[in-house]
Amino acid sequence: MTSDSSYDITALLVDWSNGDQSALEKLLPLVERELHRLAHSYMRRESPDHTLQTTALVNEAYLRLIDQKKTRWQNRAHFFGIAAKIMRRILLNWARDQQRQKRGGGAIQVSLSEVAAIPLIKGSDLIALDEALERLTMTDERKARVVELRYFGGLSVEETAEVLDISAITVLRDWKFAKAWLLREIECRTET
Repeated sequence: MTSDSSYDITALLVDWSNGDQSALEKLLPLVERELHRLAHSYMRRESPDHTLQTTALVNEAYLRLIDQKKTRWQNRAHFFGIAAKIMRRILLNWARDQQRQKRGGGAIQVSLSEVAAIPLIKGSDLIALDEALERLTMTDERKARVVELRYFGGLSVEETAEVLDISAITVLRDWKFAKAWLLREIECRTET
C-alpha cells in the first residue's frame, strides 16, 4: 500500500469520525483489499472444512467496524488493528459455537513446540490461545496487544509500534517475551 493511499485512508477515517458519512463510502474501496488480506491470513490458520468463508469474515468485520460509532479513528494502522481484533472475536465465537455443538469435544491439544514462533492454530486451539492471551492481558496488557496486532492482525513491527505509540525495539522485545509466556501458559494448561 502506498503512503498516498495510507494518507487517504487516515484522512477518510478522521473525516468519518467527525461525522462525514460520504467518507465512509470512499473508505470501503480503499480498505477492502487489506481487510481481505487480514481475513485470508486468519482463514489460512483454520481447518479446510471451516464453514465460514473469507468474504463472509470480511463482511461481518466490516459491518462491526462501521458500527463503531464512538471510535475516534487515529490512522490506518489503528483501523486495521481494530479490524484484526474484530475478526479474531468472530472466529473465536465461531470456534466456541462449534465446541458447544460437539458437547465439549474432549481435551484441548495445542502444539507449541517452538518459542521462536506461535504456530498456526485451529478450532479449539484458538480458544486455548485466547484464554492464555486473556491471562497475559491481566499480567501485561501491552504485550497482549502486541500479540493481537502482530499475530492476529498481521501488522508489521512498525505498524504495531505506531498503533501502540511505542518504539519498534519495544515491540520486538514484547513480542519475544509474549511468545515465550504464551507457550509456557498453554503447555502448563494442557498438561493438567
